[in-house]
Amino acid sequence: MTAVGQIGGDRRSESTATEVPPSTEVLVVGPAGYRTEGTGGIGRYIAEQRRYLHGRVSVDVVDTAVRTPDRPVEYLRTAVVVLLTWIGFLRRRRPDLVHVHTSHSLSFYVSAPYVLVAAALWNRPVILHVHGSSFDAFIEDASAPVAALQRAVFDASTTTIALSEGWRDVLSARVPAERIAVVPNAVDPDEYDPDPAADPPHLVFVSNHIERKGIIDVAEAVDELQDAGVRFRATIAGSGPLSSHAAAVAADHDAVDYVGFVSEKRKRDLLSEGSVYVLPTRAEGLPIAVLEAMAGANAIVSTDVGGIPSIVDEENGAIVSPGDVRELTDTLERLFSDPAAIERMGRVSRRRIEESYAWPDVVDDLLSVYARALDDTAVTANSEN
Repeated sequence: MTAVGQIGGDRRSESTATEVPPSTEVLVVGPAGYRTEGTGGIGRYIAEQRRYLHGRVSVDVVDTAVRTPDRPVEYLRTAVVVLLTWIGFLRRRRPDLVHVHTSHSLSFYVSAPYVLVAAALWNRPVILHVHGSSFDAFIEDASAPVAALQRAVFDASTTTIALSEGWRDVLSARVPAERIAVVPNAVDPDEYDPDPAADPPHLVFVSNHIERKGIIDVAEAVDELQDAGVRFRATIAGSGPLSSHAAAVAADHDAVDYVGFVSEKRKRDLLSEGSVYVLPTRAEGLPIAVLEAMAGANAIVSTDVGGIPSIVDEENGAIVSPGDVRELTDTLERLFSDPAAIERMGRVSRRRIEESYAWPDVVDDLLSVYARALDDTAVTANSEN
């Protein structure tokens, strides 16, 4: 049997998805965002995971998302929500397998008890799915007690899912290589109707307007290129504490639109209309936003953080240094001067999604992980009897 850690590397060489009976009950635990109007990438992943597993296994979800308290009285409400979620979790029928989504810091502390209870008290296989832009720092900077908790949670997990080979290397500080499976994030390319030959080139930024995502860098680069008379148009979408930068550059230039927060459908439409997607982020896992932009046949300009270098290179875009506005500006100017190259890169992006990051294929990877975890648990149980 192929080692667990090889799943993401060659998903078409072998599939054990058929070994998981449709009656298998899978409990997904994570910030689905049912109560909080969405929780970013993990929430979108859980929604798509549930959609594509439908009919393949039986899926239920425990939503661990809570609103961040703004006032002291809201901490009590948050504590009540967490407690009620826990009570509901402990009282439910025990599933065949538990799939826990986690990230760094608070997300890890919230998810840890679910892993430990499912493994130790329920004696069920646990898949720990690690997301998060800063999980490397979370491991490297861990105090002794936090490191001990990390080891306990990873030891209790049957399999840990990493988003890329780079993240596998990070997690190997806590998890034996044979218990790590690489399963990338995924999108459905059929939901996009791309036009990679946009004229003039159409730059799109869709993300949270926070410093880590690079919204300030994007606004400065767009402003300078517009002032220099470079031929392109730009659409900036999203919202957050730094949205004033997007609004200001849009107010100064007719070829720049700031459209604010957009629905999932409008986001897909924007990415299908765009030809260059820019995300000068400072930290990432394997951003679903970049995969979505690739499905929309965009050339990608991003940074070499997290798993981004595994999906972006000179064939489908460009990598720049985080925080280097000069490099970002020069790179965009060079791209805008060659629309034929932009179109070619966009087609490469789209092809990569269709070949390696489409949900119909990636869901088979998940089912293979489930099958092996269930097999390993059954073997262990039989050996103890």
